[in-house]
Amino acid sequence: MVNDNTILVGVDGSHASYKATWWAANYAKHVGLSLQIVCAYSLPSYAAVSFDATYTAMGDDNAAHNDAQEILSKAKAIADEQGVDAQTLIVTGDPSSVFVELSRNYNLIVIGNRGKGGLAERLLGTTSSSLPAYAYCPIVVVPYTDDKGNLMHLNNVITKVAVGSDDTKWGIRALELAAQFAHSWGAQLDVITVVPSNTNLADDEVRGKFEDELDTRLKPILAEYPGLNVRKNIVAGNAVETLTKASRDHDVVVVGSCGRGGFTGLLFNSTSQGLLQHSVSPVLVVPRKFVEAEAQRAEKEGEPTATVTLDELVTEVPVDRADEDVERQIEIKIDPKAADYLGDGNDD
Repeated sequence: MVNDNTILVGVDGSHASYKATWWAANYAKHVGLSLQIVCAYSLPSYAAVSFDATYTAMGDDNAAHNDAQEILSKAKAIADEQGVDAQTLIVTGDPSSVFVELSRNYNLIVIGNRGKGGLAERLLGTTSSSLPAYAYCPIVVVPYTDDKGNLMHLNNVITKVAVGSDDTKWGIRALELAAQFAHSWGAQLDVITVVPSNTNLADDEVRGKFEDELDTRLKPILAEYPGLNVRKNIVAGNAVETLTKASRDHDVVVVGSCGRGGFTGLLFNSTSQGLLQHSVSPVLVVPRKFVEAEAQRAEKEGEPTATVTLDELVTEVPVDRADEDVERQIEIKIDPKAADYLGDGNDD
């Protein structure tokens, strides 16, 4: 059964994954959900593909388990600071495969993206191992830095949400989830439709056609959320560039993906999964398999479903919270404004 009350976040010892934990905990607290923090590793090569490079050499299962507990203790400290009582879990197995299986049991998985190495590279690096491509639930990818390596600040209150909108099943579901997300925060929702760059939007008839299509998609959304602040945008250009630009002044960007064409293909094309690699705000991806799985569950409502139980994949482990000095150093490493509210950061 899908766990409707819990968010899953993956950590690997990188500061990017701790930043993802911060975002996940902040969101879980806001919507009243619990948080499960998962650390995944596989032997004999876990050090190369699963943990941050500072952890132990490969081949020692006991050392790997201890390192995973240390990673979880730091992540738990971040969740505790947000006021969220997080459960800590250890996964043994290839992270990309295990997280895909775990996605059958959750409504949301959060991971961090630092561009190179670690869990993010395993889950985002190629189409064949891409979690957003194969997951059965929505995925939030939290950026650690921008393209120039500047550390990104995350707001703890969401005020503006952007969504890429098209008429595919995945694009429509992305619009629905974006509206639900914006409504939960009382945020503004900017709905962006990107049309081919050679489209003459100055022609009233041409623009009117796209506006009518967008209004049709928005009609049930506005009926469900009559007080939602919605802004409509029709842009001629490139989808990746348009949504990347939107990420600069929005707290979250939402997009659907089935792996081909338009918005639905922009994450897995030849531009290195454009938006995921260049966005400076968290990206919520609505995968094709998630939409298909929802449709199948609706068709078979009342019948037993074959989901993977957590006991088959993960082990809950108790961890001690990291001490305050460690916690403080992590905060400074994941947020450029951390020193402003933690005090003097000269010892960083």
